[in-house]
This record gives sequence, structure tokens and C-alpha cells, in this order.
Amino acid sequence: MPETIAAVNGIELCHETFGSPDGRPLLMIMGLASQMIWWDDELCETLAAEGFHVIRYDNRDAGKSSRLSGRVNLPLAYTLRVAPYSLKDMADDAAALLDELGIESAHVVGASMGGMVAQTLAIEHPARVRSLTSIMSTTGNRFVGRPSARAIAMLLSAPPRNREQYVDYLLRTFRVIGSPGYPFDEDRMRERAERSFDRGVNPGGTARQLAAIMSSRDRFRALRKVRVPALVVHGSKDPLVHVSGGRATARALRESELDVVAGMGHDIPRPIWPRLVRGLVRTADRAEVKTRRA
Repeated sequence: MPETIAAVNGIELCHETFGSPDGRPLLMIMGLASQMIWWDDELCETLAAEGFHVIRYDNRDAGKSSRLSGRVNLPLAYTLRVAPYSLKDMADDAAALLDELGIESAHVVGASMGGMVAQTLAIEHPARVRSLTSIMSTTGNRFVGRPSARAIAMLLSAPPRNREQYVDYLLRTFRVIGSPGYPFDEDRMRERAERSFDRGVNPGGTARQLAAIMSSRDRFRALRKVRVPALVVHGSKDPLVHVSGGRATARALRESELDVVAGMGHDIPRPIWPRLVRGLVRTADRAEVKTRRA
């Protein structure tokens, strides 16, 4: 299915699907400043071949989805929890997109900030989530999942607006936050950067998304009430969200399986795709067994 714009929750979301509409719905939510194409086409096609109806979309303030407004003061977001919008607003976007697509509930997977949105969706709209997979994310507890000084400096630096410079910026960024245990795939990252720039880069939106993260509260207690099979995937060498964030998420989710991937940083390197796909299939199967027993 080609990219489509849907009017939902007062904004417009760009989305795309892979696989048969009769497949198991799998909603994929990307992270901070990341577009839906960061769920690689080949990975989405692989999941579709496993029987999923894959839905990926640009979050608000990313890619081809609505660009919002609102000035950001990150210290105030952190101390007073003031932000133009919240992770709950972003979770409401996801629920509204499912409504637009006529999907009652889905298996939900989120990476980084997308994991936070997926967790919030499971908390705020529990009937919409069949299973939950949280990748390289955290609970919102400010004492776990903390970034290294070098990673946070890279995160807070403003990306250039020139295409060539933006590509170079993204390559440098993922050499810092990527997976030291796996070869750096420069060609893949360059293609992703070029495609992202051409779809639209939104530095103001990145700041607003970051404010939503920084203004959020600890979800640990709320996640204890989530009653769906869950998979928590985290890299042992993640410099942007320390592995303690993944461990805390797994402790919070009562029906979780924790998969700590040795040598993985803050990305999803191609060599671990088969492992991730197996985990998603296994988690979806657990959810369906639970439903049949209910």
C-alpha cells in the first residue's frame, strides 16, 4: 500500500502498510526524530511474510505527518513537566489511526520514544493492544535508562538543514549511539538519511517530541497493570538509553520476556532482525493462546 495521509485526533498522520489486511495487525511506532521508514522496508516485508499486517507511520512532528507548533523550554519540560504535547497525546494518535484503519486491536511494537508511546497506548487504551514489544526504551523513571554524556551531547546538537551535511550528521550520530558489537552499515545508514531528508526534516518537531519525553512521569506502576504478553528488547551497549531502562520495563510488565542483545546499541542492526522477528512472532502467539484460553 502506498503512503497515505489520515486525518486523526486533530492532526494528519502519514502511514503505510505491508502484507494482507487479513493478517495479524502489527502497529510499529518509531522513536525521536525518526520517520516510519526507519522500520526498514525489508524488515516490514519479512514480518508481512510471517503473517502480519504491518502498519508503520510517521509520528506527529516527523516525516510527512503534521508539523505542530509550540515553543520548547527543555529545563521547564524536565522540572515542571511543561510541553506542547505529551506521550499520551501521541498514544491517542496511534489509537485514532487504528480507528481510521478499522482495526479493533493490534500487536504493538515501539522503539526508543516509540516504546514509550507503545507503553502509554497499552496503559491508556488497553483494549487496543494484543501484545506489547518495547525496544531500547524505558519506563520514564529518571534514575534508569540514563544516556551517556557523549550520547546526550549528540542528541541535543542541532542537525544541519543542508542535505549533504544532514547525511554526514546522521552517520556521525549512529557511529556514536549505534551497535559496537556489529559492523556499521554505512550504505544502509546513508540511504536512510537521504530518504529521511527528502521526506522532510523537522528540528522543531524533534524538540517538541523531546519535551514530551522529558515531561513524562514514571510509568512503572501503571505498567504493572498491563495484562498482555510483552517482549522487551534492549542492547547491552546502548549509550542513549542504558540497559537499566529495559530491565526496569521488563520488571514492570508482569507477562514480559526480556531479551538483552549483547553488543547492540541504540539501533536495530540487520544481523539481529531474525532474532527480533522470532521474538515478535513468539509474543503474538502467546497473546493468541491467552485469548483462546480466556
